[in-house]
Amino acid sequence: VYFARPDSRVFGRLVYEIRKNMGRELAKENPIEADLVIPVPDSGVAAALGYSQESGIPFELGIIRNHYVGRTFIEPTQQIRELKVKLKLNPIRELIENKRIVVIDDSVVRGTTSRQIVKILRDCGVKEIHMKISSPPTISPCYYGVDTPSVEDLISARMNNEEICKFIGADSLSFLTLEGLKRSIGVENFQYCQACFDKKYIEVE
Repeated sequence: VYFARPDSRVFGRLVYEIRKNMGRELAKENPIEADLVIPVPDSGVAAALGYSQESGIPFELGIIRNHYVGRTFIEPTQQIRELKVKLKLNPIRELIENKRIVVIDDSVVRGTTSRQIVKILRDCGVKEIHMKISSPPTISPCYYGVDTPSVEDLISARMNNEEICKFIGADSLSFLTLEGLKRSIGVENFQYCQACFDKKYIEVE
């Protein structure tokens, strides 16, 4: 969903194609009328391409990423995370002003980055913002080596979809279902850990 390089293979499947499949499944599960599909770069690019191809809504790089700024969700304080988002993501007003846009991202962790992205787009005169997330809601921390926040800091563990949508300021918000995620991966005898999505932790000896 997030950490693997797009050109890598996981259990024999190309991550880039799996992420495009996630976008296609998202479009099937959550259709909507809009003018553009734009990704949150870079993690949302492949899924946004898949969403665009399935929905027929044109794809554009409406937000440009500054590649000299690293990952934001793992920063230690909220102030640093917010500053890095402002430095990291830069919208192209000419492409998105007065448009109804579908914004594709790979996940929502605390919700604060999504909230900032929505504000950035509103400030550029976007007419409608429909946030669509190419993974299920993250409702539980990872205890297997991924530095995710505690359950108290995971917005999907504390709020329902409508409350999260209001918090981030979008016109609508939808997530890929766990079943849609599995269809995207297309692996028989599914063996991926999904505890962050369903709280069912794998016992490790």
